[in-house]
Amino acid sequence: MNTFKSHFTFSKKQRNGIFLLILIIILLQCVYFFVDFSLEEPKVNQNELEIFQNEIDSLRLVEIENRKPKIYPFNPNFITDYKGYSLGMTNKEIDRLLQFRAKDKWVNSVKEFQNVTKISDSLLAIISPYFKFPEWVTNPKPRTNYSYQYNNEPKTFAQKQDLNAASASQLQKINGIGEAYSKRIVAYRDKLGGFIADVQLQEVYGLSPEVIERIKEQFTVKTPKQVEKIILNTATIEELVTIQYIDYEVAHHIIEQRTLREGYKTLDELLKVKSFPVNKIEIIKLYLKLN
Repeated sequence: MNTFKSHFTFSKKQRNGIFLLILIIILLQCVYFFVDFSLEEPKVNQNELEIFQNEIDSLRLVEIENRKPKIYPFNPNFITDYKGYSLGMTNKEIDRLLQFRAKDKWVNSVKEFQNVTKISDSLLAIISPYFKFPEWVTNPKPRTNYSYQYNNEPKTFAQKQDLNAASASQLQKINGIGEAYSKRIVAYRDKLGGFIADVQLQEVYGLSPEVIERIKEQFTVKTPKQVEKIILNTATIEELVTIQYIDYEVAHHIIEQRTLREGYKTLDELLKVKSFPVNKIEIIKLYLKLN
């Protein structure tokens, strides 16, 4: 007796279902074979496409140009390390300019800038259009000839005019002082709130030592600005850095030297301090006292 049942025995309904499934598969294959399902390619107007592409390209160029770092007119005498690097200058070229400026010298022309820094002609052609020198350099006014009656005897303190009260027109009577210089002196004086001493004329940009001496022959500070001087032998770092030309490093060295010396005996002993701006000692002394 056969006890095994065949797995391939189907009922009438199952056979009909299988036949229907096969028929559906065959129909789908015929549809796929005979019917074209590919999409019709859209028609493109090449002229309009080219115009649109040109607009995109122009907008892209505008955006690239806007993202470029902008250069504004500047005085090349005040180029910093970062500014020089952003302009494309090398470290050696920047150092040459900084060393030149450290001697209290000024670059007054494009040619002089190249002579000092030794930059290439190609880089100079790119950045020189942005150089902005003071008007008195680029457009000097003709000097007015004055007739002077020289007196060999120097004026006394009482005979001199007060530098803190002098007007721009009065200063222009000095040989070498024009409208620009006189306004610059008055503007700097107003910024300080008045001069403390004649030596502060050295801080006025562009004044030569010879011109300063001629000013001091006719003018002097008679009503000095009152300042509360800092006691050098007890001053803290925070107090010292409030003085012009003294930063935290110099202030630290001043206190360090003060400890070693057990106090300063004279203000001129500051010249022995490490990193001290010796060429500004007379200005700094205006704000200091020993005790």
